[in-house]
Amino acid sequence: MFTDDLYLDSKAGTPPKTKHVSFKPAKKFHSNDYSNNYVHRKSFPQKYVANIENTVEGYPKLKRLLEIKEKQILEYSSKPYGCKIGLDQMVPKLNQWIHKDKINFDIVMIGCLSDNQFIYPLLTQLPLDKLVSKPGFLFIWASVHKINELTRLMNTELWAKKFRRSEELVFIPVDKNSPFYPGLDNDDKALFEKMQWHCWMCITGTVRRSTDGHLIHCNVDTDLCIEKENNRDGAVPSDLYRVAENFSTATRRLHIIPTRTGFEKPVRLRPGWVIMSPDVMLDNFDASDYKKEISKIGTNIPIKAEIENLRPKSPIQKAQ
Repeated sequence: MFTDDLYLDSKAGTPPKTKHVSFKPAKKFHSNDYSNNYVHRKSFPQKYVANIENTVEGYPKLKRLLEIKEKQILEYSSKPYGCKIGLDQMVPKLNQWIHKDKINFDIVMIGCLSDNQFIYPLLTQLPLDKLVSKPGFLFIWASVHKINELTRLMNTELWAKKFRRSEELVFIPVDKNSPFYPGLDNDDKALFEKMQWHCWMCITGTVRRSTDGHLIHCNVDTDLCIEKENNRDGAVPSDLYRVAENFSTATRRLHIIPTRTGFEKPVRLRPGWVIMSPDVMLDNFDASDYKKEISKIGTNIPIKAEIENLRPKSPIQKAQ
């Protein structure tokens, strides 16, 4: 703490002079206790994060990296595709793509920020190891309650042989007024409610950070996403797509939304993605057209020297 560093010369009325500044150790460690603040004011801690809207504020290299990465992803993206289909027809349709149309995807994302999802039947009925290429990536989004059920499934021996859990991602709504605030599992009105959404990112095949830079771009994005103002316009926040796009250089991407979202939460199309949902805004997917377009743009985004130079990398371990 500081002592008083200013005093007035009462005789001359001159401006205050600076006294000697000495430091005294604080008796207690002061910290911002946002959990205690929530108990008294019902204001969530995430509302006090300063750089929610611009996570790279003050970091010009990271800002430049995300800008050129976004442009490159858009340049090598297929046109937006939607497959509008009922929940009971999803498994037969996906099996048709796998066995008849011979289509698979490098990135498959299942689920959105809605509690009323039928993810478990998809995971148990679909031949996901054939739908996802090798190597490939599977992103599964669920509430904190449902993710525990999915974790038990992924710990089984049969699942572990096909997919390896690699990363855990988290999405946090700003407050209870958010359209992404989970509601069905919080009816008990507990004092501390579990409002975050979790995602298991699983890998099929063998991928190494040190040697497979043409397949994955680790450390381009963060594993924690806090809701932004512009994320509320639709059923799926753009951050969910952006994390998957930044992580892998793959161009074949599929998003399966196994729930009804309604007209208030429209499922919007996104360039570079095939979105399967009962409420997707457009039904324009054709297997042959999709394969032709992918053959033109390629299955992976090419390596760009500037992105490689700016991208944070894991330190190289020295030989013992």
